[in-house]
Amino acid sequence: MRKDYNLEKRKLVIGGFIVVIVIIYIIRLVQLQLLDNTYKAHADNNAFMEKVIYPSRGLIYDRNGKLVVYNTPEYDLVMIPKDVIPFDTIDFCNTLQISRSEFDKRWEEMRKSRNYSAFTQQVFMNHLTPEDYGRLQEKLYRFPGFYVVQRILRQYNYPVAANVLGDIREVNARDIENDDYYRPGDYTGDLGIEKSYENWLRGIKGKEILIRDATGKIKGHYNDGADDVSPVAGNNLKLSIDIELQAYGELLMQGKVGAIVCIEPKTGEILALVSSPTYDPALLMGKERGKHYRDLVNNRLKPLYDRSIMAAYPPGSTFKPTQGLIFLDEGIITTSTMFPCHRGYVNAGLRVGCHGHGSPINLKPALQTSCNAYFCWGFKYMMDKRSKYGSTGKAFEVWKNHMVSMGYGYKLGIDMPGESRGFIPNTAFYDKIYGAGQWVGQTIISDAIGQGEILATPLQIANLSATIANRGYYITPHVVKNIEGVGVLKKNLERHDTDIDKSYYNDIVEGMRMAVLGGTCTRANIPGLDVCGKTGTAQNPHGRDHSVFMGFAPMNNPKIAVCVYVENAGFGAAFGVPIGALMIQRYLRGNSAGLQAQGRAMASRHTIAYPKAKKTSTTGTQADNNKTKPSTKPVSSDGNQE
Repeated sequence: MRKDYNLEKRKLVIGGFIVVIVIIYIIRLVQLQLLDNTYKAHADNNAFMEKVIYPSRGLIYDRNGKLVVYNTPEYDLVMIPKDVIPFDTIDFCNTLQISRSEFDKRWEEMRKSRNYSAFTQQVFMNHLTPEDYGRLQEKLYRFPGFYVVQRILRQYNYPVAANVLGDIREVNARDIENDDYYRPGDYTGDLGIEKSYENWLRGIKGKEILIRDATGKIKGHYNDGADDVSPVAGNNLKLSIDIELQAYGELLMQGKVGAIVCIEPKTGEILALVSSPTYDPALLMGKERGKHYRDLVNNRLKPLYDRSIMAAYPPGSTFKPTQGLIFLDEGIITTSTMFPCHRGYVNAGLRVGCHGHGSPINLKPALQTSCNAYFCWGFKYMMDKRSKYGSTGKAFEVWKNHMVSMGYGYKLGIDMPGESRGFIPNTAFYDKIYGAGQWVGQTIISDAIGQGEILATPLQIANLSATIANRGYYITPHVVKNIEGVGVLKKNLERHDTDIDKSYYNDIVEGMRMAVLGGTCTRANIPGLDVCGKTGTAQNPHGRDHSVFMGFAPMNNPKIAVCVYVENAGFGAAFGVPIGALMIQRYLRGNSAGLQAQGRAMASRHTIAYPKAKKTSTTGTQADNNKTKPSTKPVSSDGNQE
């Protein structure tokens, strides 16, 4: 009998098909039983309910132990959708005092959320008022599947330091995706130290495991609470900020745009970090947070923009001490080297203006009078000294590296989010503009006096003042002095020495002291405090010049270094110096009726200029103009008078 090969083939095909189906079922069974926890989670949710217990967020104190930020309880209404059974929605809406349309809107938004699951806790309504909470507690049994969760609400003892403190907000999908600590409805730090110290402030969540009966009702704690976990409170923070000094600085800057930065030189601790205009930190909490946040975002003066660390400005004549140090260290000058000043730097058809004073002049009187010509000549001689450097480009790289060692051109590493690096150009930058070997010192002469392409943050300028006060080093600036239970972060103790010979700093200090005794900073001459200072009048292509001051006191064993930057305020002596002097006096001598009166008087002097409606609004800050352009025009004759 002949073998039927077609039948044999059909048997093999059918058999193989059955084997494949069996294998698929086995694989799927393994996935469901061993690898996939979805159905187990659903089963567990039928028998158990895990209730999150939120920890208390860490408190925030100032350097003197004054409580700045604390917590009060607030309540969120949450739900597990699968546990919700039909209920009286009219009664529900009346209890919460919301309309039926608002109820429907909240329900729909919740269902459309990326993190929605019928088996997990979802936030239906947050920031319940105490009245809402009281009414709801009486009727909650009527709405199965709904629960009230207690959270914390930040409260502020002082209506200041919003840019330092930041705030907390509800987490978004990205937060949840990046950190498995969070679940929908949680809160996280937003801006300021609430953001940068989030991992310490937030604490560790606890949990209660509750058991359900067959109808889904809670019967009590599973295993008599043996598996419950208590929450761990977040770490308290002690700031380096003096909250009273901060409040005084914000008073002085009322009606002005700019910043104040005060640093304790020996430690790098920031005593005050003022950005103006500012806002009350309490605005960004509670039900109205979203509305207030939108108002702040849309405010043309950008109060959410922290000018103290984010704004990059031309430093103007506060830059001159760095030039003196570089010229001394590179052997371009000695303290007795004289340069002429014919009411400015005049050379080969170019004029950089200066105000009247004796001529020729050497280093210390040049700092005293803020002579433009002196530092332009020094810069030109360094850039064009080919016998030492070989080319202008190589000389400029040496100059730039000195500037970087003094804290310019890169972020200083403050423990706050959003710090700007400022801008110090390099040789490649100018080669791209002018062509390699096609530029000399005079081409970029404005760099010598803190104009041209040079940009710095108020923090960098204050840090320079601290570096000079320390005679050649600085500690990384920081606003958190101590983390409870942790101590001081190592990065906040790092010492950075400049590459300038330390012996030259005393010459710069003496020149800055002369500026206070009989130069451009005489309004900072406070008897008994031995203030050293340097003014700046920074050119502003968009309007009136900026008023700048940096200084420190006392001259020996300094306790405070300060930078004041007031946009569109004119000469450095007009606003920068008196504000800086008041901050120094307030810190070193404490409060007094006289200082408060002077503070109120300064607060009444407004510099904010409101543009016409048809023009594009601007805050006057350089932060929106960080795309630098080369200086092809000389500084005007009145551009740097102090």
